[in-house]
Amino acid sequence: MTWFTGVAIYLTIWWTVLFAVLPLGVTSHAEAGIDKGDGGDPAAPVDPKIKQKFITTTWISAIVFAVLWLLLHFKVIPLPSLPSGLG
Repeated sequence: MTWFTGVAIYLTIWWTVLFAVLPLGVTSHAEAGIDKGDGGDPAAPVDPKIKQKFITTTWISAIVFAVLWLLLHFKVIPLPSLPSGLG
């Protein structure tokens, strides 16, 4: 795996994990009993804690990527060889 492929795989894992982490620990305005007034969505989170979720996403993604890298490095999961030319 080249560094470019590794970065691409890590970013794909990071975005996937982010969407899994985003709904964790969120309290909506409706659940908290806070009136949003006119035009506010009652399902909007009171405190989304985005910075904490980005940090959590980063370390979970690093662990998942490390496991994947180990599996690929020790050829537990072999990647197929790509052809070198088109013709």
